[in-house]
Amino acid sequence: MKSPPFDYVRARSPGEVFDLLDEKAADARILAGGQSLLATLALRLSEPSLLIDISVLAELRFIEERGAAIHIGALARHRELEKSPLLAEKLPLIAQAMPHVAHPAIRNRGTIGGSLALADPAAELPACMLALDATIVLASRTGERRVRAADFFQGMYQADIKPGELLVRVEITPQDRAWRFHFAEFSRRRGDYAMVGLAAGCRKAGARAEELRLVFFGCGDRPTRAHAAEVAGLRPPAGERYAALRSALEKDLTPQADPNASATTRMHLAAVLADRALGALAN
Repeated sequence: MKSPPFDYVRARSPGEVFDLLDEKAADARILAGGQSLLATLALRLSEPSLLIDISVLAELRFIEERGAAIHIGALARHRELEKSPLLAEKLPLIAQAMPHVAHPAIRNRGTIGGSLALADPAAELPACMLALDATIVLASRTGERRVRAADFFQGMYQADIKPGELLVRVEITPQDRAWRFHFAEFSRRRGDYAMVGLAAGCRKAGARAEELRLVFFGCGDRPTRAHAAEVAGLRPPAGERYAALRSALEKDLTPQADPNASATTRMHLAAVLADRALGALAN
């Protein structure tokens, strides 16, 4: 199929973006890397009257340490996240996740801001943001608004972005050295969307796990923190860790069936990923 007709403007400053959003906020879409948006246009799943291209806004493309937090600009590309020494050291969960994001050609163009704004429930980065308790920063003509990742993802392809707002950066305070992280997913082929994925973290005191974070994606309409499984995973009965996790996940997740996997299969895969993650984090 062909895209529907639309107007196109390449914005040269955030102020110009806000002007355009003020004029056509209800019927405009932001174009960053375009790796998801252009596909939805071609399939006519999205029919905006205006595309606002922000790809040349250099002030939104950075990965920096500022004080106690890591700041990532909305236009930082997936490849830059994957290869960043700063993220590998300070936020290893992101470094682990990035090779699973699509294929190299897409990682060369896709951006963190585009991924988070799309709020695809099967995407890797939203789950990482939730596991890392990230703050999403949105700007408008009146100033900035900060939203915790736990509140930002509101449903399938629904994010807390108000009319006239532009996602400009992500702020993440790294956890202390007692924390370890693990990322894994199941997909039919490397680069495909995950049938089930997991971003996990564990805070240890000596050899003992004191706190868990288990955030699943591909198992509902948004990335989901599995609180019951976190409790079950801390002190599972000897030799029964999978069974304990599988039972607890029934309280946390509501996976849906599709042509790739049944709901039962997804629940089983989620328990397998959690079981493996706890084994990896214990070492």
